[in-house]
Amino acid sequence: MGVGDKLSSLPDRPGVYIFRDENGEVIYVGKASSLKNRVRSYFQASAGANPKVRALVRRAADLEYIVTDNEVEALLLESNLIKEHRPRYNVYLRDDKSYPYLKVTLAEDFPRVFITRRVVRDGSRYFGPYTEAGAVRETLDVLRRLFPFRTCGQKLEEGRPAKGRPCLNYHIKRCPAPCAGLISREEYRAVIHQVCLFLEGRQEDLVKELTRRMKEASRKLEFERAAELRDQIAAVKRVLEGQKVLFTDAGDLDVLACARGEGLSLVLVLFVRHGKLLGKDQFFLERTEGAGEAEILTAFLKQHYARADYIPAEILLPDAEAEELPAVEEWLSRLKGSRVKISLPRRGKKKELVEMAAENARLALEEARAGAEISRRSDEALQELAKELGLPGVPRRLECFDVSHIQGAETVASLAVFEDGRPAPHQYRRFKIRTAQNDDYAAIEEAVSRRFTRFLEERELINSGRLSTREAGFYRLPDLVVVDGGRGQLACARKAMEELGFGHIPAVALAKGEELVYTADAAEPLSLPRDSEALKLLQRLRDEAHRFAVTYHRKLRQKRTLRSVLEEVPGIGPARRRALLKAFPSLEAIGRATPEELAAVPGMNRRAAEEVYRYFHPAEGEDGLQAPGGGPRRHPPG
Repeated sequence: MGVGDKLSSLPDRPGVYIFRDENGEVIYVGKASSLKNRVRSYFQASAGANPKVRALVRRAADLEYIVTDNEVEALLLESNLIKEHRPRYNVYLRDDKSYPYLKVTLAEDFPRVFITRRVVRDGSRYFGPYTEAGAVRETLDVLRRLFPFRTCGQKLEEGRPAKGRPCLNYHIKRCPAPCAGLISREEYRAVIHQVCLFLEGRQEDLVKELTRRMKEASRKLEFERAAELRDQIAAVKRVLEGQKVLFTDAGDLDVLACARGEGLSLVLVLFVRHGKLLGKDQFFLERTEGAGEAEILTAFLKQHYARADYIPAEILLPDAEAEELPAVEEWLSRLKGSRVKISLPRRGKKKELVEMAAENARLALEEARAGAEISRRSDEALQELAKELGLPGVPRRLECFDVSHIQGAETVASLAVFEDGRPAPHQYRRFKIRTAQNDDYAAIEEAVSRRFTRFLEERELINSGRLSTREAGFYRLPDLVVVDGGRGQLACARKAMEELGFGHIPAVALAKGEELVYTADAAEPLSLPRDSEALKLLQRLRDEAHRFAVTYHRKLRQKRTLRSVLEEVPGIGPARRRALLKAFPSLEAIGRATPEELAAVPGMNRRAAEEVYRYFHPAEGEDGLQAPGGGPRRHPPG
């Protein structure tokens, strides 16, 4: 019995309908308040105007349906079936990867806060999901600066702390050391409560709580503790300054908007918590050809909130009426356990929010398209590079070395990394050259040797279980090594690689000016066309390595200048010089510092701070600026 034969027997009841192709594969799943009316609508003449519907009807060879008690149950069943079968003609939210969450292990006596990609019912609280791993790492870093908590995996129980001395995190004030019994369970959980307030967006409540505790510490004459709380309050307020206050009624909203593309669309979500705009996330949906804005947003609502850890009290959508919204609203209310309202604002501040989300969605989709085009061109450049150099495969990871110095002083080398043709700045490395201070060839050899030596060291640590691959900085090997220079630099790099057993990795040199590519085997350098994408890729990589090397060289040179100036200040020995160099990045920064700020540097006291201040702010006399003691000043500020 075909699809047409079953149309007359469809019931006028809510349920789910399933179209299959001639091979029995599920190609579409839908839900309806009336199966009879909804399925028949696919075969009416007006439905043929939609190319997606025409293709679906043409391929549909069989029809099944499941009757449910109400539309909400049909919606839930539809969601499960789409997730199971991933039908070809359904709008589908990309969730083939697991998104990171911040997990707070509240079931433990001394909870931890860490990143996870698995949500399990173990009594913990989860905040997320975050679509960008960088965003969740940044949030965790902010939390660790504001609130010291443990990150180790030790099993700690009240009254039975682990034995041993506190680790380094305790000494740098990143952990209160519950493992050593230096904080009670109640005090530690109060810190974790503050973490949760911060993640919930309730920073004002957090400031009130911290202020109360600061005043209480002052009353008890615990001034050091009060000062710590004061600094925490200041840090939280700095976070608050960057948040846009939208509503004074402290509402929780998700604001959705859609940008449609060819086969791929984007839904952007603005998060408003307690009246403040906290951030945004973006999600890509596939198979959206011919789908309208309402259909895409409805599909997103059903698929995203089915797995979301938090559902706000109100969700704002563009003014694109969809017949399913009342059922989705009821379904979301059941998931949340309280009323969820879906609004389509037509005026006022909420309407402005929806328009803001729409503009951000449009820009995000354009950026994604541009990124896809860059990826395509990068892939073409890598394939061309592999062909021109005769490489065994496409070089996905490129590493480039460069050297920087001025007349042999402060010689440094840099390592820039490109992955899939694009910079990977977090993997860049720099080397302060130890041996050759006026020899570019020897400097290249030393840098390359140290890079591959570190790989061997890390491999041994990983094999012994003392280091994870995530923590390793040199464990990934390049597919191609590039050095800035000519045949001499290449020979030095090859020598270092061969001595350490890495002679099988291809290496080339790119000479400035003529832009010739030197290889180990060819007698003559390779001259690539100036418009060659492979050459442009090598040039971008070389320029990145050069920029990174020069930046590091300037930093060291500036520190050396600052160190020599501080040597002239009475009472400032090596230890205090190091402390000042760590606290202030430049001469200008020290010159602008007050005596109080100078005295706050570890190892400094009031007298030493005043000496430094007088050196940079000498008395004004007849001959102009005077150095301490009346002598001429050698290094004016700036």
